[in-house]
Amino acid sequence: MSEDALTPRLLLLDGHSLAYRAYYALPVDNFSTATGQATNAVFGFTSMLINMLRDEKPTHIVVAFDVSRISFRTEIYPEYKAGRSETPKPFLGQVSLIKEVLEALRIPVVEKAGYEADDVIATLATQARAAGMEVIISTGDRDAFQLAEEHVTILYPVRGVSEVWRMTPEAIEAKYFVPPSRYRDKAALVGEASDNLPGVPGVGDKTAAKWISEYGGLDGIVANADKIKGKAGDNLRAHLSAVLLNYQTNKLVCDLELPLRPEDVKWHGWDREAVHQVFDALEFRVLRERLYSYLEAVEPEAEAGFDISAAVLGAGAVAGWLDKHALGSPVGVAVTGTFGRGTGTLTGIAVATGDGPAAWFDPAALDEADEQAVARWLADPDRPKVVHDAKPALLAMRAHGWRLEGVRVDTALAAYLAKPDQRAYDLVDLALRYLKRELRVEEHDNEQLTIDGLGDQGAAEENLMLRARATLDLADVLTEELSRDESTSPDSPVGQGASQTLLTEVEQPLSRVLAEMEHLGIAADTQYLSELEAHFAAEVKAAQQAAHEVVGREFNLGSPKQLQEILFNERGLPKTKRIKSGYTTDADALQSLFAQTGDPLLAHLLRHRDVAKLKSTVDGLLKSVSDDGRIHTTFNQTVAATGRLSSTDPNLQNIPIRTEEGRRIRRAFVVGEGFEQLMTADYSQIEMRIMAHLSGDDALIAAFNSAFDFHAATASSVFHVPVEEVVPDQRRKIKAMNYGLAYGLSAFGLSNQLNIPTDEAKGLMEEYFGRFGGVREYLQAVVRRAVQDGYTATILGRRRYLPDLSSDNRQRREMAERMALNAPIQGSAADIIKVAMLRVDAAIKEEGLRSRMLLQVHDELVFDVAPGEREVLEALVRREMGGAHPLSVPLEVSVGSGRDWNGADH
Repeated sequence: MSEDALTPRLLLLDGHSLAYRAYYALPVDNFSTATGQATNAVFGFTSMLINMLRDEKPTHIVVAFDVSRISFRTEIYPEYKAGRSETPKPFLGQVSLIKEVLEALRIPVVEKAGYEADDVIATLATQARAAGMEVIISTGDRDAFQLAEEHVTILYPVRGVSEVWRMTPEAIEAKYFVPPSRYRDKAALVGEASDNLPGVPGVGDKTAAKWISEYGGLDGIVANADKIKGKAGDNLRAHLSAVLLNYQTNKLVCDLELPLRPEDVKWHGWDREAVHQVFDALEFRVLRERLYSYLEAVEPEAEAGFDISAAVLGAGAVAGWLDKHALGSPVGVAVTGTFGRGTGTLTGIAVATGDGPAAWFDPAALDEADEQAVARWLADPDRPKVVHDAKPALLAMRAHGWRLEGVRVDTALAAYLAKPDQRAYDLVDLALRYLKRELRVEEHDNEQLTIDGLGDQGAAEENLMLRARATLDLADVLTEELSRDESTSPDSPVGQGASQTLLTEVEQPLSRVLAEMEHLGIAADTQYLSELEAHFAAEVKAAQQAAHEVVGREFNLGSPKQLQEILFNERGLPKTKRIKSGYTTDADALQSLFAQTGDPLLAHLLRHRDVAKLKSTVDGLLKSVSDDGRIHTTFNQTVAATGRLSSTDPNLQNIPIRTEEGRRIRRAFVVGEGFEQLMTADYSQIEMRIMAHLSGDDALIAAFNSAFDFHAATASSVFHVPVEEVVPDQRRKIKAMNYGLAYGLSAFGLSNQLNIPTDEAKGLMEEYFGRFGGVREYLQAVVRRAVQDGYTATILGRRRYLPDLSSDNRQRREMAERMALNAPIQGSAADIIKVAMLRVDAAIKEEGLRSRMLLQVHDELVFDVAPGEREVLEALVRREMGGAHPLSVPLEVSVGSGRDWNGADH
């Protein structure tokens, strides 16, 4: 049946109501962007919306919002909703983000000054029923129950963002003992605490329903109030004026003049590009995948498919195809298989040319001549290839015995440089975004092109060939986009087309180095890890028992509800931040509470959380040890928008280092068999050195060029004392300043960090900037330039686009300004360590050393040192890291060595 033949279905959502439900259902600490923007309400609202679009399949949709807390109801009753707490700060700004999501989804928003979203919904529901529409209303406000009828259903969220009651007239009567037409009467009698509408004391739903049934409704109850016996009757008569006020206040307005009618809000699907932009900014990768899985974007989302003349090649046919089609022009390459743990297995390879021919073959089914031909072609740097995310292919081909050379463009890395704030670089999505094409064979004259050798069973092979062709076409578009930009820093040595140069001279070569590091992995002492796991398990149990002894009984240390009862009621500790379920018991709150009170229970709770986290880390490492006794992490180049590498499966950049117990975990990473020791090398205060270089501040540069400790030298300038007389507290304060400046540190933030009054922090900052005026001027200029250009750039010209710099949302604008401060510093540090890795790798090979680079952790590199190579390797590493990029202050490199990672610290 066509859509037009179906009964139209209007979905009406109460925006503020659902947003608040989502905010309190999801912990704000678990939902925020890299810039600190809280997103729990946006995430929860969007999640609920996607579920409703999927399950209810509305033909029409609109979201209503309150304009403010002031409405005609507050004129009737000034105390209306007065009991509600102040809007939580993390919630502020999230409604405007929700509206951005709705705009991307092409869902209209309606508001009416002086009225509530309930009234907008009631008006549209009334109009929709008159037009013969079916109506679904989603709200957490029970006043909407009075709208329910045969073709109007209320979706009422009750737990989290996924459990919803479907409130039909029958369901409402079963729960509240009155039909929807009498729900307003019942609510007037029992009251509504959330709206600060007190009911008749002692009168609940059952009593109210009994009276309504007996007297025919509220009018009958009022008329017969004197006849109602007992305490309930006395209370009714005493509170009759409040009941009538409740009834007047609870009335929904059904005849508002609105800018649109139900027939105007037909939903035609969402805007794919707009969704990308909004979801990228919000970092909603999971929700985007759900959206794509459940719903179709607005058509047409793709202008065409791909024209290919394709074939599945059997044994003996591959060499000839490569000689005929893959000589001089670039060829798209795509692979399938299993990848991870520094290796991989190939199950299929597809190649595609620009003029149409494409082919697929099974690497395991090649004859000897084909095997040799493929090996020669892959290893020939003069036979250009284009690959999407080449690193897994490099590892899988290596495991097969092949080398992949001549990769001209890695389209995943190119797309990352073009849009570094994106959270996914899926080829299907990129083809739609840049090429306006779907991964399908184009149809001509109603006949789809046939693919030789596929028959009816070639979907996987066809898809891989289409991926190879899409990769090839995408490379041209992305190369053109990257070539448009020019170097944004006169200091940059790369000249014009900085992004293109970053791709070809840094990111793509680095992927090969990272593949080698992933393949090598790092040796792990599994026996020691097992002992450490047992130790932390015992510590977890000991902390739990100690907590039980303080309280005098057993309880669940992981239960916020039980902790709230014990901490705030039984032990009478000061209340923490108010949350929906009471008062927060997160780690920061407990740490602050412990600092205030010194309560021994808090010490045990914090200890329990610390050792439980350490145990979890050790558990994860044990599971990650491969059969070769080594841990092979995966390095990600396209995750951090600043250019920094990340590490997953396991995350070796998250191994603790600040505490002695955390450093014990590092002892499990040991020198490999046949090697002498581990060596670590890292940059000392690289971000502050970059700050000194970019700001050109003479005093800061002088501090680095002095023979003294940098933080002591800067403290000496600020406090006007000889550097030898700087006390630890002075150094601590200036160190916080030094590291906080590039992150937009405020006086309030500094006061919290140092636990000093805000006025003192403000004075300290003024004194600092008075001494280092060039730093202040640089930070101000960075933001001004970013607002003007729409992006920031690193020393090597890596761009980060910041559209929120011009946002009307103050929180988002301020966060974008902090990002503008940080991106050039942190991004330049990322650029420099990447260049250093390339230089070190090349120098090791050039000098023929057996030593090898194993890990990169932010500013630190870790090596296996071959016997007899310690001194030459250290000299090489110091030279290449120190010379990675010319700065006005030296790039100081610290080096250490030992039998394990912790012992190699310096």
